[in-house]
Amino acid sequence: MKRPILHALILAGGAGTRFWPASRSLRPKQLLPLVGADPLILQTARRVLSLVGWDHLHVATGKHLAAQTAAVLPELQSRNTLVEPAARNTAPCIGWAAARIARTDPDAVLMVLPSDHHVRDEPAFVQAIERAATNAASGTITTIGITPTHPETGYGYIEVDGEIAGQEVCRAKCFVEKPNRTKAEEFVAGGKHLWNAGMFFFRVGDMQAAIRRHLPALATGLDAIDAAARAGEEDGAIERIFPTLPSVSIDHGVMDHLSEFAVVPGDFGWSDVGSFQSAYELGDKDEQGNVAPGHAVLMDARRNLVMDLRTETAPSGRVIALLGVEDLVVVETADALLVVPRGRAQDVKDVVSALKARGDGRFA
Repeated sequence: MKRPILHALILAGGAGTRFWPASRSLRPKQLLPLVGADPLILQTARRVLSLVGWDHLHVATGKHLAAQTAAVLPELQSRNTLVEPAARNTAPCIGWAAARIARTDPDAVLMVLPSDHHVRDEPAFVQAIERAATNAASGTITTIGITPTHPETGYGYIEVDGEIAGQEVCRAKCFVEKPNRTKAEEFVAGGKHLWNAGMFFFRVGDMQAAIRRHLPALATGLDAIDAAARAGEEDGAIERIFPTLPSVSIDHGVMDHLSEFAVVPGDFGWSDVGSFQSAYELGDKDEQGNVAPGHAVLMDARRNLVMDLRTETAPSGRVIALLGVEDLVVVETADALLVVPRGRAQDVKDVVSALKARGDGRFA
């Protein structure tokens, strides 16, 4: 039996308001080097290139981010960029990508990946996505669940039917919304829940059928786009029809309604890089526990995160110095400076709300 061709779709439309002032509406989280020297989306693409190559790598992003995304991924083929004229959540762009690929390869397997996550153990990650893709090729929509390391309340979970330990692929029961602390502790202790990392694997025809069954209004709109594309008029149809599609996530619109799906347990040092606290935890630290660029001056300073994003390639000449402080996040850009205790890193999004409320949207 011929092995299906594997494609990858990277979802790159998010904003990342918890990373202000580094992250802005026109330079969101996935375009930033929050962990390591390269932007997160470039790291994501490189992790899967050995499996799909640039020919079968696709990126979905907003019209306002298309140029910036292309600059970070210069080898990405323009025909493989899905430019959304309006934000409609994940189900419409995933359905659009599945239809596009199905026109030339109806048996292809597509993996959908977030653009802004970090993976420490890349060989283990590749092994996990190969298992998930192989399982999806048999006709079962599959996801990857992360083995929990602590009772996290900021992630959704996947409940597994049976034991997880020792299994390469598990039958999944359902998705679970972000739990409270008590419930999260029960999940970790029970050994039957995994973190939902937002990765999905499926034959393109299987996803099209699932959308048709569970999201008929979306299927109708995608059919109209597909018909126009076959007539050589896809761009016009996307501009006209895509903004009218139902705004719904693939999780709630499709996955929650499946009678059967599978999950591959993953343990490869995954993080969704959800805040500056995550960036600190993942960063390379000096002897005092600081994560900072080499030109920063740190004296009697401990466990701080310093990010200098004033220029794209090199420091601007100004020095960032920390003296006698602990557990801070200090982020400087060309037009803004953030200083916040690391313990309140999740609250940075409130600054963006405040700026918009007082009419300073140009800084948001």
